[in-house]
Amino acid sequence: MADDQATGTKIRGAQQVPGGGDAVPAQPEKKREIKTDLCVIGAGSGGVRAARFSAGFGARVAVAESRYLGGTCVNVGCVPKKLLVYGAHFSEDFEQAKGFGWTSGEAEFDWPTLIANKNHEIHRLNGVYRNLLANSGVTLMEGHAKLRGPHEVEINGQVHTAERIMIATGGWPQMPDIPGREHAITSNEVFFLEQMPQRVVVVGGGYIAVEFASIFNGLGADVSLMYRGELFLRGFDGSVRTHLHEELAKRGMDILFKTEIDAIEKLADGTLQLTLNDGSSFNTDCVFYATGRRPMLDNLGMETVNVELDDKGFVKVDEFYQTTEPSIIAVGDVIGRVQLTPVALAEGMAVARRLFKPEQYRAVDYHHIHTAVFSLPNIGTVGLTEEEAKKAGHDVQVFESRFRPMKLSLTNNQERTLMKLVVDAQTDRVLGCHMVGPDAGEIIQSLAIALKAGATKQIFDDTIGVHPTAAEEFVTMRTATR
Repeated sequence: MADDQATGTKIRGAQQVPGGGDAVPAQPEKKREIKTDLCVIGAGSGGVRAARFSAGFGARVAVAESRYLGGTCVNVGCVPKKLLVYGAHFSEDFEQAKGFGWTSGEAEFDWPTLIANKNHEIHRLNGVYRNLLANSGVTLMEGHAKLRGPHEVEINGQVHTAERIMIATGGWPQMPDIPGREHAITSNEVFFLEQMPQRVVVVGGGYIAVEFASIFNGLGADVSLMYRGELFLRGFDGSVRTHLHEELAKRGMDILFKTEIDAIEKLADGTLQLTLNDGSSFNTDCVFYATGRRPMLDNLGMETVNVELDDKGFVKVDEFYQTTEPSIIAVGDVIGRVQLTPVALAEGMAVARRLFKPEQYRAVDYHHIHTAVFSLPNIGTVGLTEEEAKKAGHDVQVFESRFRPMKLSLTNNQERTLMKLVVDAQTDRVLGCHMVGPDAGEIIQSLAIALKAGATKQIFDDTIGVHPTAAEEFVTMRTATR
């Protein structure tokens, strides 16, 4: 047999037609099916975790990925965003350094340098993920995967069979269907802009919106944040939402609530002219939409299986991440529960254990999931908000402190930090911890352990603080503010 180098298909030699006629065209040999215990569609956080540990437990595992290894988080999410947040913070650092005796020349920022260095780091991480899979004994198949039935997946024209199939395809940005939407960008494109726009409109009220508004603001752009609601970060503690609004306004950000874009028009000079819902016009260089994400199920062959979706289009699963098709499971953003990387990792781990190491199985605990928002200033939160605690029927005590961090005492910066504890007055148990300020995410990580362990306010009070730090405020608040 000869190899077709373009397709890898084995070609049978041409056969002579009886009677001496022309040769019969070469026929492709039937493709060989590859049997696996688990075929994972999507090499993001949840899929890779499930694949690696399943293989480690002795299963035969394959992973299919058509875009990039590491999924949204590594490529167009948490990791590059955090790198840009670091970059945006230096403008403050340079300014604050003067109060501590440092004198330097005028600082200049170069967007292409930041993006190039970011790309280099992401490329390195892609290689790390590739090695993780290879070293775990997982077969990586790079190409678009499409379901062909409950046990079949087609990749690059070859059909693979698997005892079980995992859908871990993640989410995809979505934007409203308005005239001129093709001139706007989302988080998929923002990390690859060749130049930083000088005027940016960020549309949305979630954590992605406030993070990118902070990034562009910190890097020197003229930023307007537009949100259709009355106050951004719906679902976060009310004190946190109000405090962040005040701090972003101090930084010169233009924040427009109850505002929507009805149309976008690109003018001859490249300027984007926006028509707002009040009929007014607004000009900018860039419109960045952060208005939610949808499950990524495009061209996945869902019509060939009995997998039900919920009313928002997410894959319906039970407590074991089992879909309505017995052989198919799903984890991560595609199921629409808690769309966070560590949650997808935990879900992938739970599936691997349940299927291939049941004696180690532990259900994912969706309570006390701590969250960080890398706006400037940062937000860190874990547990119940004040509003949630009251709605749940708790007799609530609130301990709240606002202060100017010590680092700013030698500067003109008037930023203030917020720290808040929500406590059940009957049991003394701390129900929630919330912070807005430098390193909030780092501090909240440790407090999440305390809340998961059931710590009371008395335990917080009995803990000796580390002085002088901002974090010690969480163990020195003694008087309830309400």
